[in-house]
Amino acid sequence: MHQHVVVTAIDRAHREVVDGLGAAGVATVHEAMGRTGLLGTAVQARQQGRTMAGTAVTVSAHPGDNLMIHAAVEQCRPGDVLVVTTTSPSTDGMFGELLATSLRARGVHGLVTDAGVRDLRAMDFPVWSRAVSAQGTVKASPGSVNVPVVCAGQPVHPGDVIVADDDGVVVVPRDSAATALDRSRARIAAETDKRAQLAAGILGLDLYQLRPVLDRLGVRYVEAR
Repeated sequence: MHQHVVVTAIDRAHREVVDGLGAAGVATVHEAMGRTGLLGTAVQARQQGRTMAGTAVTVSAHPGDNLMIHAAVEQCRPGDVLVVTTTSPSTDGMFGELLATSLRARGVHGLVTDAGVRDLRAMDFPVWSRAVSAQGTVKASPGSVNVPVVCAGQPVHPGDVIVADDDGVVVVPRDSAATALDRSRARIAAETDKRAQLAAGILGLDLYQLRPVLDRLGVRYVEAR
């Protein structure tokens, strides 16, 4: 029989590293990590213009049942992000305004789930979800908290860094977070220089040395007649 557990103590990435990755943003962090860790496009921001970064508290729940979300709230600390998955696909609204109120009181930065949420207008809490649905849930089935899960195709371990914005959600393994931050900052510095050159009128064709690429691919320039 499968064992259901609530893990009560997890290691978390350092707050300074989390904040740095959040400032870099999803696209930069994803590129800096070799284009890994990005959740599938089905999980989207439900409020535009929000940014979020925090350490993952994970939930594995029965579809249509949010009992384990309530159990997870107790394990959350300030700066965490709750990551909720279900053991089979579900779009039910497992999270709403009341749970958001509870998480906000614990200092949680937001929610990521490959299931559904509801009460968006009332909750005013950052969420990234697969669906929005008024379909309610029960509180009757066992699950687990702070165990490895897979959310929208990406493995998430407790204490990993979650970065989310309008571009999506990226997961940074806790042990790789400091390296990812260094690489993200290097990309930002390089992009600052490129942005200045592009603003000065230099073409991307020349900045990225793409003319030889076009030539190698057989693209020819011809005059219109």
